[in-house]
Amino acid sequence: MSCANNLWDAKEAAARALRFTAGKTLDDYLGDELLRAAVERQFLILGEALGRVRQLDAGIAARIGELNQAVALRNQWAHGYADIDDVIVWGVVAGPLQQMLDEIESL
Repeated sequence: MSCANNLWDAKEAAARALRFTAGKTLDDYLGDELLRAAVERQFLILGEALGRVRQLDAGIAARIGELNQAVALRNQWAHGYADIDDVIVWGVVAGPLQQMLDEIESL
């Protein structure tokens, strides 16, 4: 899969997570297991796609802030799914995820 395809997947996953949580609060998120599962899935896709971007083109990867953290988070969750902290997930959604999406879209 090309770098462009992986960037597309990352962009779509970030956009979905933001769309799924739009207008929601942390309490909404914590109270909705389907929403939590959907957002977690998008983070897994995001981290996997960005990990592939990093392997394919280090120059492009360097232009995405928080890329290493997104990949590390994906790896942690993929191998330690029981340790997912919903408050941390929400913090990423409410914090740096929009900026990451903007950076990916600019590429």
